Amino acid sequence: MNRLLLNAESQEFINAHLNSDLTKLILKGISFDDIGTLELIEQIEAKKKSQHKLPTWYLNKFIYYPSKTQIEQTSSEIAAEYKASLIAGINLLDLTGGFGVDSFYFSRCFKTVTHCEIDEELSSIVNYNFTQLSVENIETVSGDGLTHLKHSAKNYDWIYIDPSRRHESKGKVFFLADCLPNIPKELALLFEHTNKIMIKTSPLLDISIGISELKHVKNIHVVSIDSEVKELIWILEKGFHADIVIKTINISSRSSQIFDFNLSNESNSDGNYSLPISFLYEPNPSILKAGAFNSVAKQLNVVKLHKHSHLYTSENLIRFPGRSFQIEKIIPYNKKLLMEQNWHKANITTRNFPESVQHIRRTLKIKDGGAIYLFFTTDCNNRKIVVQCSKIN
Repeated sequence: MNRLLLNAESQEFINAHLNSDLTKLILKGISFDDIGTLELIEQIEAKKKSQHKLPTWYLNKFIYYPSKTQIEQTSSEIAAEYKASLIAGINLLDLTGGFGVDSFYFSRCFKTVTHCEIDEELSSIVNYNFTQLSVENIETVSGDGLTHLKHSAKNYDWIYIDPSRRHESKGKVFFLADCLPNIPKELALLFEHTNKIMIKTSPLLDISIGISELKHVKNIHVVSIDSEVKELIWILEKGFHADIVIKTINISSRSSQIFDFNLSNESNSDGNYSLPISFLYEPNPSILKAGAFNSVAKQLNVVKLHKHSHLYTSENLIRFPGRSFQIEKIIPYNKKLLMEQNWHKANITTRNFPESVQHIRRTLKIKDGGAIYLFFTTDCNNRKIVVQCSKIN
């Protein structure tokens, strides 16, 4: 941690070049005594990435930033605040602290928080930043969180873990056992020190695989921000063996869409199907990730177009956790018929359909955008159709 990066001249340079071409800056070179060009570039990149993701940090003039990769991997403030809203207590152990965003928000709900970080440099940065953010109830521990726990006699109300991909793993990780720490392997140790565990995982993790790897899963939260799935949050409670409740939330600046369901009810439900009626609904990404296909239909009294289409319809308009549309016309998938529609510009979505959006655009010569929404899908009679709609805000 080079504290010279925090002096007035360095900070002025960083702030003045947040929108600069960094390649040109590197080629030009930066003349600061005892500060390397790449050190300054790293601060610029990381601060720029924090502007919308971490506004509390970005707006503080005295924050020291780690690499941009660590900023990319950390929770956003929106996601961290949501996680903190789910739990509370006297003490929490953040086993894999990272840049400390989650710990920061947990500190508002717990009397004390212990932040463990195996990267000594990052731990030092986080400790410094907590001071600048006037946080006084977080203890930072430089070292491996599991090692700290093994040598501790302390019990915690909650343990929080954000496992990372193993360094030797290539590509996408779909198993918790492929992450560090290996939570399934260490679960017994964790439950020796707490009765409640919160785990954050990538949305790439398969929910059914995660359930099979873990024990005592009580809730799973599928968290989307602006219609993009960001995190899966797993709540484990020692001794819990009842039905798992999956909670989906899509957070936006205007409102939050929430839908909860019991996992066993979903697997035991059969869907009802219909041709498109008056209104069409497309579930938000959290519901699609959670696989709440039959539960949505049953709870909201809508019907599916097809078992695999994941589009819904109803006679009367309802409040739906996703996008809602007024159906204008239904057209069989026939190139001649579709060319006659004279769609010059439209928003195209495919669900359970053999052609890609790009192929459809090329074939029908339709540009992207406008007020027309076209759903290329398969109906309950296994016929390929196009549903023309207008969006309901």
